[in-house]
Amino acid sequence: MFETLQPAAPDKILALIGLFRDDPRPGKIDLGVGVYKDPEGRTPIMRAVRAAEQRLYDEQTTKTYVGPAGDAAFNAAMIRLAFGDDADLSRLRAVQTPGGSGALRALAELLKRARPDATVWVSDPTWPNHVPILAAAGLKTATYPYFDARSGSVRFEEMLGALEKARRGDAVLLHGCCHNPTGANLAPDQWEVLADLLVEHELYPFVDIAYQGFGEGLEADAAGLRVLTERVPEMLIASSCSKNFSVYRDRVGAAMLLARTPAEADVALSQLLSVGRSLYSMPPDHGAAAVRIVLCDPGLRADWEGELDTMRERMIRLREKLAEALRRRSNSDRFDFIAGHRGMFSRLGLTVDQVRRLREEHAVYMVDDSRINVAGLPEDRLDDLAMAIVSVAG
Repeated sequence: MFETLQPAAPDKILALIGLFRDDPRPGKIDLGVGVYKDPEGRTPIMRAVRAAEQRLYDEQTTKTYVGPAGDAAFNAAMIRLAFGDDADLSRLRAVQTPGGSGALRALAELLKRARPDATVWVSDPTWPNHVPILAAAGLKTATYPYFDARSGSVRFEEMLGALEKARRGDAVLLHGCCHNPTGANLAPDQWEVLADLLVEHELYPFVDIAYQGFGEGLEADAAGLRVLTERVPEMLIASSCSKNFSVYRDRVGAAMLLARTPAEADVALSQLLSVGRSLYSMPPDHGAAAVRIVLCDPGLRADWEGELDTMRERMIRLREKLAEALRRRSNSDRFDFIAGHRGMFSRLGLTVDQVRRLREEHAVYMVDDSRINVAGLPEDRLDDLAMAIVSVAG
């Protein structure tokens, strides 16, 4: 059987982990893997999550299945986190999934059942796993212009022009906040314009909100999603807790949908549960239960929000300091856009060859498209890093 197989193409980010690990040079810098790191280079367990897990350990009496939809209180809390306490719950439904990736895949399967001929439009660039996940569900994809590498800004007018040509009934995959891999986000007024276009052309938003709280704050980061909710009749939403709760390995996510009517929402939910049954049967419970405890306990929630604020403010500070260092070293404003972007990532606008030189000559590791993990920046060595970047950037 296996003699017919060819080796799968290696994942570039995972391959980068191995290259970094095997590099013996002291002072090497890892800006590749997309996990939050504290000033000591660790990915911490958040205080509120640890306290919630201790409560689970003390109080949980069984490990039996929770059910195909997962933890109902978790699902309700995730809807409120994304849509606000005043959201119209009658048209919203959610199921717990194995991470944000699981939510994306489940919703892609649901979209395939509902609109088998739909094309999903994705930003250029987008998270590298978006297209494979959509393709695995049998969906066609197309791209819309998004990022201008020269200016570090969103190509908004070109984005609108491309989406105006989409076929009615197509879906548009949008990053709810903290665009991965660029860090360049839509402005509030641009979300308004986009929402009007989607309604006019009968396009379905498919929102990936994987970094809520990492950009401008929990409420501000959900503002674009909430604009869409007020305008569009139907929508798919994939939410992740990996980053904002730092529960990466526990795989905690939610697949949510907005339907035209409560009755249609119930039918769509039944199909989404059927999808989950065929993909993973039952979602994992531990991480979601911890998140639910945090979100539903006022004291733990306040502590979580405080620690999340600290993480976000640190990333903004690192952005500003790196932009300042690059301005000094390059004697130009070429990299100023880094300070204005938000989230864990930015693209520096370097070529593949320049990224290779950074790795070989300076032990600085980043993805080939020059995406950097802002949380991995060494705060006490930003000037040295800036000098290395400028030396290869020309």
